[in-house]
Amino acid sequence: MVSRVIPVDPFDLVLFGATGDLAQRKILPGLYHRFEVGQMPEDARIIGTARSDMDDAAFRAVVQDGIKQFAPEYKTDILARFLDCVEYIPVDALGDAGWPELKKKLRPDAVRAFYLSVGPSLFSGIAQRLHDHGLATPESRIVVEKPFGRDLATAKALNAGLRACFEEHQIYRIDHYLGKETVQNLMALRFANSLFEPLWNATHVDHVQITVAESIGVDGRGAYYDQSGAMRDMIQNHLVQLLCLTAMEPPSKFTPNSVRDEKVKVIEALEPVEQQDIARGQYKPQNGEDGYLDHVGDPNSRTESYIALKVHVGNWRWAGVPFYLRTGKRLRARESEIAVVFRDPPHTIFPNVGHLRGNVLVIRLQPDEGITLRTTIKDPGPGGFRLADVSLDMSFAEALGADVRPQDAYERLVMDVIRGDQTLFMRGDEAEAAWAWVDPIIQGWEGGRDRPAPYDPGSSGPEDALMLMHRDGRRWRQIGG
Repeated sequence: MVSRVIPVDPFDLVLFGATGDLAQRKILPGLYHRFEVGQMPEDARIIGTARSDMDDAAFRAVVQDGIKQFAPEYKTDILARFLDCVEYIPVDALGDAGWPELKKKLRPDAVRAFYLSVGPSLFSGIAQRLHDHGLATPESRIVVEKPFGRDLATAKALNAGLRACFEEHQIYRIDHYLGKETVQNLMALRFANSLFEPLWNATHVDHVQITVAESIGVDGRGAYYDQSGAMRDMIQNHLVQLLCLTAMEPPSKFTPNSVRDEKVKVIEALEPVEQQDIARGQYKPQNGEDGYLDHVGDPNSRTESYIALKVHVGNWRWAGVPFYLRTGKRLRARESEIAVVFRDPPHTIFPNVGHLRGNVLVIRLQPDEGITLRTTIKDPGPGGFRLADVSLDMSFAEALGADVRPQDAYERLVMDVIRGDQTLFMRGDEAEAAWAWVDPIIQGWEGGRDRPAPYDPGSSGPEDALMLMHRDGRRWRQIGG
């Protein structure tokens, strides 16, 4: 299989928060990889900005160290050429210092993008200064990272602040899960193949499981995480987006607004979640290692490090089909997947076989991106007719070949910004619709006295989550299995 690289137009990318962890770990290494394969042109420019007072040479040294650490397969000669595209200007995000100098750097004939790799509290202020200092042209793009607020009210205020200075078609709300190859292949799997879409409904699907499990805890970022929790940090954005792509109707065209229209319809069709269909947990201390309460420094914290939900999409396609969502910290393994579990065969014709299990289509997002379909076949060999479950397994790394390196999500998404393609980015009404569904769920448990249930690190989560499935006669797929 050949990966085709389509170069983008020359651009000026202004990276706010350029010395921060996300920029060094993901954004700049991603840009380097796009430069290495020839997608980023030689005359493109990356202009880093932050409060730190440094010159171009000092910033290039910071970028070089980051790429050596997070893109260790770099090529020395190509890295040197890439660094020639990198510049730096100190800018006060909430003051006036540095803005005139930044304006002078920008070319009028190049694509202009502003990437806000900073906290959400700075979004509106930076957008306003971009507008006031004349940096924001009608063709400019602005990129903002999650979280898009912490509830519906703050999401609306954030959107209002951005829209006061930019049109909606200029705003790119980035969710890196949507940049994963497997997530995009979910759409290709459904809408480019006649095999699955006729079966993609309540008649044939028993239930869907969406899992985003992490093996690490919140040590080092406990103060931030304790203000959000798994519901705000993961469910409201990442898992809801995965649910939308799984449950959405086929758009009439593969255009940004057509795709996002169908995603919004899914969110608006989500039914209210009862508290008995929610399981929350916090990981415990174990073997001398601190637990969640130690990591956040608050023995009375009621913030969840794990959550599982049973969700229903109230429309004809999915009537009666539960979607089980779960995510958590310090679980058995780092693993993300969407599992579409089809109904069991209604009747078996084979003697002495017993109950036949339904097929399972698994879309793996990490760590090994690929697609697996569990099927039932005859067990080879003489001596009777026996059946066995086997998997048809496609790993992207193997399918693409050793010469093709799968793109990191940020590589794809940043290039989409330069191309002006918003298909994989959240629209403002989409973010607000998700908060409108999430807010009552959070308010339901915040009004009570129940604490998240403790669970063992390295497990699959609290017992309450297991019971959530057992009550329905179902079982979670094993994490790390």
